[in-house]
Amino acid sequence: MGSNINKPVSMIIFHTAGQLSSYLRVLQKKGLSTGFVPTMGALHQGHISLIEQSKATTEITISSIFVNPTQFNNKADFEKYPSTLPKDTELLLKAECDVLFVPPVNEIYPEGTDEQPSYDLGFLETVLEGYYRPGHFQGVCQVMDRLLGIVQPDHLFMGLKDYQQCMVVRRLIELKHWQEKIHFHGCPTLREPDGLAMSSRNMRLTVEQRKKAVAIFEALTWLKENLTPGSLHHIKEQAKAHLHENGFRVDYVEIADAVTLELKEEWNGAQQLSALIAAFMGDVRLIDNMVLN
Repeated sequence: MGSNINKPVSMIIFHTAGQLSSYLRVLQKKGLSTGFVPTMGALHQGHISLIEQSKATTEITISSIFVNPTQFNNKADFEKYPSTLPKDTELLLKAECDVLFVPPVNEIYPEGTDEQPSYDLGFLETVLEGYYRPGHFQGVCQVMDRLLGIVQPDHLFMGLKDYQQCMVVRRLIELKHWQEKIHFHGCPTLREPDGLAMSSRNMRLTVEQRKKAVAIFEALTWLKENLTPGSLHHIKEQAKAHLHENGFRVDYVEIADAVTLELKEEWNGAQQLSALIAAFMGDVRLIDNMVLN
């Protein structure tokens, strides 16, 4: 597994589902365990940490780069999503990723993007990202259903910065009865030195916006430090005010059950809680979360 200092690192790149599936079937017949890190490119150290966790857990690490059109409910957001494929490929090569899948849209959606299946996501589709980005999680499930069907990994690695998305993908795995086959790993959020969560969207911020963006981390930290049993209204309002003062337009500042994502207005002092924030800095929408207790 991996390579030593005298051996050049190699990474095989596939653009078609058929060729990738054939190659992976050979590896799986040899009994080699596989880990999968799906991405939309514009890679940063947070993505690379997922590659590293896969390499520490499995024998073959596969990554994908595919900007999925069906999960963008804002066309402008899709068109502005950063594309840095040469740099991404170099980062994956240095991280000793074994296989990279870079499909065109018609490989993921051979019948087109209009007539896609829908998934019973229940409560998860009605709150937070589900509420503010209608259709987003259906798109996430559509692409993950297809990618997981092609790769058929033993292990799946995703970052907990997208907390609700991780819950949605776990739900997809249940709906497809893949729990026995795919082991899901929710991996910790990597942060910049000032606390801002690493995100592909950060590269769209101006220098001044980037300085102010740390207010999201400050608001989450404030919620964690000021959590007390009883009503949660006051601390949520204070966190919102801090974001407004730093130029954010807030979609939500919420505190939820860390396991079910049920929104909480009061805390009994025992239940495990997570704080979740989504807010715009200019036209760039940032999300973050933190376990509070």
